[in-house]
Amino acid sequence: MMFSKTLERIALMCSLLGGLVLTGVMLMTCYSLFGRNVLGSALIGDFELTGVGAGAAIALFMPLCQLRRENIIVDFFTAKCTESTLFRLDRLGDALMTVIFSLLSWRCGLAAINAKETMGASMLLGFPDWIVFTSMCIPFGITALIAASQATQSAQHHRAVS
Repeated sequence: MMFSKTLERIALMCSLLGGLVLTGVMLMTCYSLFGRNVLGSALIGDFELTGVGAGAAIALFMPLCQLRRENIIVDFFTAKCTESTLFRLDRLGDALMTVIFSLLSWRCGLAAINAKETMGASMLLGFPDWIVFTSMCIPFGITALIAASQATQSAQHHRAVS
């Protein structure tokens, strides 16, 4: 796969960052629940930050998921296909993932630009929306690059790796 080592490192860094974001969301949620139930004071906007963090984390996990080909595959219809047919179907799936994640990255980028220009923000905290869209735009673009690289993988490389 072209750029394999660089893309693998970037995908791993994205995944680690996603794990840190989810850890932060979990700690914030624990603090908020403790404050609400024990101290009698809630953390204002915790649900907004949970949504932002969850969205960013999901996007940050996608590059590694695509790199390792760990998307859900239902092989009911392809269980009896030949290896060459499965290879071609996998390349088609990679091409479709390239298109899908390219579109997602593009639209998140446009949304980030629009949110920055209109100064869009969350209701309670005033958290800037452009940060949310940017945190998804970049990992989606990386996922599209990985999928494109996988889609162009040759059958000879596939046989050599297998």
